[in-house]
Amino acid sequence: MKKLVLLSLGLLSVGVAARARQTRSGDGGVLRTEQVGNHLSSAEATSRHALLFFVIPLWMVAGFVDYLFHRRSRIERTSGTFESVFHMLMLTEGAAAVVPGLFFEVNALLLIVGIVALVAHTLTSWADVAYAAPRREVTPGEQHAHSFLEVTPVMATMLAIVLHWDQARALLGAGPTPPDFALRPKREPLSGRYLTANLGAVGAFLALPYLEELFRCFRVDKTARPHTK
Repeated sequence: MKKLVLLSLGLLSVGVAARARQTRSGDGGVLRTEQVGNHLSSAEATSRHALLFFVIPLWMVAGFVDYLFHRRSRIERTSGTFESVFHMLMLTEGAAAVVPGLFFEVNALLLIVGIVALVAHTLTSWADVAYAAPRREVTPGEQHAHSFLEVTPVMATMLAIVLHWDQARALLGAGPTPPDFALRPKREPLSGRYLTANLGAVGAFLALPYLEELFRCFRVDKTARPHTK
């Protein structure tokens, strides 16, 4: 278990280091060079890089580490399918807050989606732990993984609000810009390399492991049912 946790943290470090090397070498990477030079201030570019190359990878690593703790605690024979459904729900809520912003312009509509997803994720995570704690051991290590899983959506939402402050103010009826509720593709899309790597990592570190967990729990629950004639 410790080796797998260290491996996951190592993958996060490699991603951050790779981003740092790209920045030093002048490679625009996910944000094209002309974007940074002409449209984004240094603070804005740094905030976007923090969101794309630190917050999102941290969320994926924490989710995978949490999955390993579930597996170690034999979730399929303790809290079972019901808790695993909670995990799939939280994964969906997290994806709802993150994935649209990778493809569409972040405006008032996507900010509302992110805020609603954050509130829903917070409530679901509370219900998840409340259900699991009496039924299986939730170790200090797993609790720390939960801490990261709870704080990363907050970090992502706050960075999105800061980066699109005009639309955040518009939601409150302040500022000169009206709220924009249209769903439109990004004017300056993220690079295909980043999108492919990011979505692939979400599948490998979150979607597939938690689907495996759900299937394993359902299979045990199904086979544990008494046979009736």
